[in-house]
Amino acid sequence: MFIIAGFGLALDQATKALAVAFLDPNNPIPLLGGLISLHLIRNPGAAFSMGENITVVFAVVALAALVAVFAWLLPRIHHRGWAVLTGFLIAGIAGNLCDRIFREPSPFQGHVVDFIQVQYFAIFNVADMFVTAAAALVVWFGLIKQVGPDGSTLKDRPGVDG
Repeated sequence: MFIIAGFGLALDQATKALAVAFLDPNNPIPLLGGLISLHLIRNPGAAFSMGENITVVFAVVALAALVAVFAWLLPRIHHRGWAVLTGFLIAGIAGNLCDRIFREPSPFQGHVVDFIQVQYFAIFNVADMFVTAAAALVVWFGLIKQVGPDGSTLKDRPGVDG
């Protein structure tokens, strides 16, 4: 899980560094016939640029989420799939939190670097992809497979007729 989280965070930060160094915000680069574009923006808000004036709130919420993952979820992990999704979640939260803490204009008000645009959709980054993958895995393990972080299934839990 920590290898996945570390690799994911490094990948996110490396791709953002490359985007900042080589992409011109005024000249997106179309790929796959324009289905995907590399389009650099700096996002002070959340998804779809919502909440642009409360960047510090997003930074504090992300920090609290990271603490919750370490304090509450991490001690409960005894299932390989949940360990992978937790690594994805840590990478995603930490990737965008690093931007909010360390990027301009100031600490805890930094703008997140986004640069991947799917046609007719939002512009996002690698950290966002890790958070989305983690959410999909939560649905897969929690709702479809009905496996908890500790590896127990519904039928294993006391008081549940499976």
